[in-house]
Amino acid sequence: MVTGDHPITAKAIAKGVGIISEGNETVEDIAARLNIPVSQVNPREAKACVVHGSDLKDMTSEQLDEILKNHTEIVFARTSPQQKLIIVEGCQRQGAIVAVTGDGVNDSPALKKADIGIAMGISGSDVSKQAADMILLDDNFASIVTGVEEGRLIFDNLKKSIAYTLTSNIPEITPFLLFIIANIPLPLGTVTILCIDLGTDMVPAISLAYEAAESDIMKRQPRNSQTDKLVNERLISMAYGQIGMIQALGGFFTYFVILAENGFLPSRLLGIRLDWDDRTMNDLEDSYGQEWTYEQRKVVEFTCHTAFFASIVVVQWADLIICKTRRNSVFQQGMNISGTFIGLTSDTAVTGSSALSLCPGCATEFPCNLGDVTFPFLSLHCLTTKLGCHLHCCRSGM
Repeated sequence: MVTGDHPITAKAIAKGVGIISEGNETVEDIAARLNIPVSQVNPREAKACVVHGSDLKDMTSEQLDEILKNHTEIVFARTSPQQKLIIVEGCQRQGAIVAVTGDGVNDSPALKKADIGIAMGISGSDVSKQAADMILLDDNFASIVTGVEEGRLIFDNLKKSIAYTLTSNIPEITPFLLFIIANIPLPLGTVTILCIDLGTDMVPAISLAYEAAESDIMKRQPRNSQTDKLVNERLISMAYGQIGMIQALGGFFTYFVILAENGFLPSRLLGIRLDWDDRTMNDLEDSYGQEWTYEQRKVVEFTCHTAFFASIVVVQWADLIICKTRRNSVFQQGMNISGTFIGLTSDTAVTGSSALSLCPGCATEFPCNLGDVTFPFLSLHCLTTKLGCHLHCCRSGM
C-alpha cells in the first residue's frame, strides 16, 4: 500500500482492509509488546512494515531491497508521487509483476514503468491515461478483478484453440512421410488435407475462443510470465505426441484395413509406390496374386484418402471435447454450449466428411462406403475420449 496519509492512519487502514493481516506485527508493535526500544528489535522478526516517505528518501537501493525481501506486508506512508517510481523499480528487482494505479500527471512515470499501469477513466488526467496499460472507466477498483478474469479467459481459450488446431498436423504429415520413406501408396491426398485445414477444423477452432470461463478460473495462482507461455512444452507434447499420434494411428488403421480388404496386405505395400503410380502397369499383383489395373488401383487409393480424412474428422470430435476444458473435467464444466456451436460443428464435420463421397462429381474422386470407416470411427472415438479423461487428470501445466 502506497499512500500520502500519516503512518498511523495508513497502518489503521491497512489493517482494516487486510493488507496487514491480523496477528502480523510491525517493528513498532513488537517493541511496544516487549516494552523495549525499537532499535533493539530485529527487523526480520516483523512480517509487516510501515515505511515513512522521509525514510524512503534517504534509503539506498540495497536497503529498499532488504525491506521488500524480508517483509511480506508493507505500507508506504507520507510518500510523494515521485517515490512511486522508486518503489516500482524496487519490486521489479525482486522479480515481481507490478501493477500501479494512479490518476495524476505525477503518477505517469510510475504507471509507465510498471508492468501494468492502471489509470482512472473519470478522474484521471490525459497524461496518466496515455501512460497506462489499463483504464478503469468507472474508477472502481473492483473492475480490475473483472479485467483479470477476462484476461485469463482469453488466455485459456487461445490455448484451447491452438491445442485443437495443432493436433491434426500429425495425421496430416505422417502419411506423406511414410509415402516417401516406406514407398507405400499415398494414404492422404492434398485435397483432403485442405478440406481438414480450411473446412472441418475452422469452425470448431474458432468456437473454442467463445468458451465460457471454467469454474476455478479465479482460484488459480497468477501464472508466471517467464515460464507459463501461450504455447509451452506441455501443450506441444499433448497435441503432437499424444492425441496427434493416436489420430495418425487411427487413420493408418483405416488405410491398412481398406487395402487389406482389397487384397493388399501391409507387407505387400512396402516399396510398391513406383509401380503403384505407374500408368503403364496394368498387371500389378496384390498379396493373393490378383492383377490390378492403374484405374482400379487409383479407385482404392482415393477410397483410402476419403476414409483417412473421415477418421481424422471423427477423432477431432473427441479432441474438441478434450480441448473444451483445461483443468476441470467435462462433467464439472458441463456441456452448456450454444446451439450455434453444436450446429456449426456438427454440420461442418458431417457435411465435410460425407460430401466428398456423396456429392455428384465427387464420388469418382473420393469413393468411400460406410462400411469402410464404421468400425474405425467407433474404436477411434472411444480411444481418444478415454485418453482425454486421462489427460484431464494430469495436464494442469498445459
